Amino acid sequence: MDRLIEKFLRFLDIEKNASKHTTLNYKLDLYDFKKFLQDKPIESVDYLTLRKFLAYLKEGNFTNRTIARKLSCLRSLYKFLFREGLIKNNPVLMLSTPKQDKMLPIFLTEDEVVRLIEAPNTNDLLGLRDSAIIETLYSTGMRVSELVSLNMENIDFIGATVKVLGKGKKERLIPIGDRALGVINKYLAKRNSYRKTKKQTNIIFLNKNNKRITDRGIRKIIKKYIHTASLRSGVSPHTLRHSFATHLLNRGADLRSVQELLGHANLSSTQIYTHLTTDRLKAIYDKAHPRA
Repeated sequence: MDRLIEKFLRFLDIEKNASKHTTLNYKLDLYDFKKFLQDKPIESVDYLTLRKFLAYLKEGNFTNRTIARKLSCLRSLYKFLFREGLIKNNPVLMLSTPKQDKMLPIFLTEDEVVRLIEAPNTNDLLGLRDSAIIETLYSTGMRVSELVSLNMENIDFIGATVKVLGKGKKERLIPIGDRALGVINKYLAKRNSYRKTKKQTNIIFLNKNNKRITDRGIRKIIKKYIHTASLRSGVSPHTLRHSFATHLLNRGADLRSVQELLGHANLSSTQIYTHLTTDRLKAIYDKAHPRA
């Protein structure tokens, strides 16, 4: 079974250009499935075995969203195995996906975003860096994984755009605001004035050890300033992405444009934000219409 799983993961990486994050999650899900099967060969799995696996996940108190993701992973695996002629039948075809819980994204108000951006002390280098990170996340709506991989050549300071490598290793060009560019410039200028950073690097955001900052490092930074700005719990770096999309739609941006900016492959991924904007429109209607 290990051989088939590794073969499938190589297929994801090389032929499907899947992100490292996706490949890692699939690997974890598949080894969970292997643990459930014990010594049973993956080729001998049938519909009944899969139903037992779903029941096992339910008993483990996994959410419907997580179960759906694990099932999606198995669909991809068995589709690959069947196409490669490694199995005679695809047992996942008969299996239905559990109904997912609707989860509206958490987002900050415009005032809360300002409080978060202004929380770092920009008189010191790390504070200036943190301000630049928060400004960039909110200004572009990019994912944290996209931000940490930014290099000098990815930002066009004259054209006010930034090139990122998103999910599926797809490149996209995003506009970036003057305020974000301004604070990035200030951070880079201050960083270059420090002796210990005289060694040139093309990496935009560095940690205190002058190495590329990590996803985990970004999460720690955001958590720190959430506390400083006295914002509500549950806010994460991804909340700035949600806020970016929600604020654009609230101010009249069309859904297709927001889809492009976020790098969503399907419009359905972006449509979740319309629930938030619809509630706002209803509130405005109720307040403004004479016969509401």
